Amino acid sequence: MKNVLVSTGPVSVADVVAVARHGALVELDPAALDAVEESRARIEALADDVEPHYGISTGFGALATKHIPTDQRTALQRSLVRSHAAGSGGEVETEVVRATMLLRLSTLMTGRTGVRARTARAYADLLNAHLTPVVTEYGSLGCSGDLAPLAHCALAVMGEGQVRTRDGELLDTADALAAAGLEPVVLAEKEGLALINGTDGMLGQLALALDTLDVLFATADLAAALSVEALLGSDAVFADDLQQLRPQLGQRVAAGNIRRALAGSPIVASHQGPECTRVQDAYSLRCAPQVHGAGRDTAAHARAVAERELAAAVDNPVVTLDGRVESNGNFHGAPVAYVLDFLAIAVADLASISERRTDRFLDKARNQGLPPFLAHDAGVDSGMMIAQYTAAGIVSELKRLAVPASVDSIPSSAMQEDHVSMGWAGARKLRRALDGLTRVLAIEVMTATRALDLRGPLEPAPVTGELLRLVRTVVEGPGPDRFLAPEIEAVTGLVASGRLVSAARSVTEID
Repeated sequence: MKNVLVSTGPVSVADVVAVARHGALVELDPAALDAVEESRARIEALADDVEPHYGISTGFGALATKHIPTDQRTALQRSLVRSHAAGSGGEVETEVVRATMLLRLSTLMTGRTGVRARTARAYADLLNAHLTPVVTEYGSLGCSGDLAPLAHCALAVMGEGQVRTRDGELLDTADALAAAGLEPVVLAEKEGLALINGTDGMLGQLALALDTLDVLFATADLAAALSVEALLGSDAVFADDLQQLRPQLGQRVAAGNIRRALAGSPIVASHQGPECTRVQDAYSLRCAPQVHGAGRDTAAHARAVAERELAAAVDNPVVTLDGRVESNGNFHGAPVAYVLDFLAIAVADLASISERRTDRFLDKARNQGLPPFLAHDAGVDSGMMIAQYTAAGIVSELKRLAVPASVDSIPSSAMQEDHVSMGWAGARKLRRALDGLTRVLAIEVMTATRALDLRGPLEPAPVTGELLRLVRTVVEGPGPDRFLAPEIEAVTGLVASGRLVSAARSVTEID
């Protein structure tokens, strides 16, 4: 895997995913390190100024008017990080922490924060040594950035707190740094503030969510195609000229995927003659491109916001291009928080329409001749009945998770920070929502492939047939009732890993 170069410009969503999910190493651009040193010189010049400068010779937040003597400023930075590393709850996932650290490093390398080059290098060293600071679930209000999560990361740079190794071993940071041949950093003026003021936690989770959604949108289209085919639905509604009558971009992509997945299906062809009396399919089948496409368009908007935020230098105060050191409000997480909430709505609706398709398979009055609940011996066997309950329960949870976090605000810091974004909370619930969507889609795939088997001797389309073959490598076909939970987990693994989408792409183009 290629290393990720961190320079004065933005890293990409793909860079974040490479470092956070796949363990790519980072390189620091020497020219950018020179720019970091240049802005540091400006901070050091202001440190001896008789005029107070926020975060350099003063306290923080509500204590911004308190002057700090020169001999106490190192202690000030250390105290800032220690006191702000006040998170609570369970540990945040390694990929989230690595994404957070990479994005803070990216901002440090812009030369707009006033840190020393060695402090920036310390972040790269931790990432490359695969030492991940322990960051906990609660603590960020998403204003002044993700203060507590970022402070836990900064604590590790100082050689304090705990880290996880690549293998997941929990170590005291001082011991882990020594074993890796790394030195802790003693923070100088302004550095503690620069390490904790940013939207990096929520932004990192947004970038990871966008990567996950790329797979889940394609999976949703394939799941819909499986359901349309196995429920004897029509593929005519997915024709490209019909999609162009409503020029929503994502809708056309989704319809194209479903159309290609159904191409050449003997099952679809079997009921296209004049003897077929069905006029229209249910909305959950016929309107799949409209719902899936709206989700794609929502993600496209979120990606645009993410890319702008990836290009930002978020800190307070900042060193401007002409050398001024200015306070600002760029740390407020509202832009990122809004799209995190928006995506949670799209995720909930995508899962909702998937569950409705699953439910149609189980009702003898709606499943076009299949056995009730797809059971082997209805009455003795329950078939897929309770798998649908599981999907329904998840969808209900996703509706609760779709309630926006960003409309809430709890004042803090003696009313200095009197309006906050709650972006971190939005990111955390989106991660849970994505896990739920993955499982709901897996249950639809599992149900639809079982129905395809029951349509025999009719054969599915080349694409859906390939999906059926893949699912059968981890889950048996129809038969008497058996322990379903492991089978749901196995198909969930196919969805989450992207193997299901890859199988389809081995046959045709899937966007």
